[in-house]
Amino acid sequence: MKLVDEFRKGWLGISPPSLALSVGFATICLMLATLVRWGLAQVRPDIFFTPYFPAVFFAAAFGGLRIGVVTALIGGVLGVSLNFGDVHADRARFVLLVLYWAVSALTIWGVEHYRSLLIEQRRISKRLIEEEEYRKLLVDELQHRLKNKLSTVHAVLHQVLHDQPQVWARIDPRLRSLAATDDLIARVDNSGCDIRDLLISELGPYGHVRFTLNGERLFLPAKLAVTLSLMFHELATNASKYGAFSAPRGLLQVSWTVSDDRLTVTWDETEGPSVDKVSAPGFGTKLLKSALIAFDGKTEISYLKSGVHCIMQCRIPKS
Repeated sequence: MKLVDEFRKGWLGISPPSLALSVGFATICLMLATLVRWGLAQVRPDIFFTPYFPAVFFAAAFGGLRIGVVTALIGGVLGVSLNFGDVHADRARFVLLVLYWAVSALTIWGVEHYRSLLIEQRRISKRLIEEEEYRKLLVDELQHRLKNKLSTVHAVLHQVLHDQPQVWARIDPRLRSLAATDDLIARVDNSGCDIRDLLISELGPYGHVRFTLNGERLFLPAKLAVTLSLMFHELATNASKYGAFSAPRGLLQVSWTVSDDRLTVTWDETEGPSVDKVSAPGFGTKLLKSALIAFDGKTEISYLKSGVHCIMQCRIPKS
């Protein structure tokens, strides 16, 4: 089992095989090539070097440059010295020997070049995996700190507003909804979630009577769910500052439809303050415009007299 494991690691390029195993493998390749040459000699006795090309290739792929060169040299010697049938060495065979070594050199160079690319790719993959693990660790730590800070803010406000139960009754559910949204995004980053649950988590702090949701149950993959959560959060924040949620009678309607693998989400605000002047695009607007490009999508934002009208279209990944 140890020998098999060493052979597997050497063949996959995980770790270089031992010299003894490399020599043994090259010897077996040469023996098989000679056996094939003997079989072909029963039909064509003038085939001298062709069966040794695969031996050179496999020996170089497994054992490396030196083993490949030695195998090519020994294969050439065997092709010249061994005679099957009545054919003997002549000048033409030595010309074929030179051609055989030239092609073998190209074969060995190609194998070594591919091996170097494979090693570099494995090194880059290892570095990317390490960076991804570090990113996850950092995100988990930031989420933990954010939860602790939100809990601290909740406790401080509860203590300050202890004598004002009416004000606390309006703030407490919003803080709890924000905490629930953070927990949902943390779960979404790993497994995805339903679009309705995502919207309720984002819009819940503003009151369930202020918005309506229209659409069938739809499960979103993790990456798309995280992207849409950022967009919904940005739109909801703008609605609370300048849009429908900033007016006493303001309402929001969010609807979504799916056609084949295309998702269309419509964000429609009504009864909010009229938009007289649109400021220069900031970070939030740029986020809304570019977030869905990775999903072959786009975002269209219109500032109507009744409020913001936003259409988000994208492709739902199959995985």
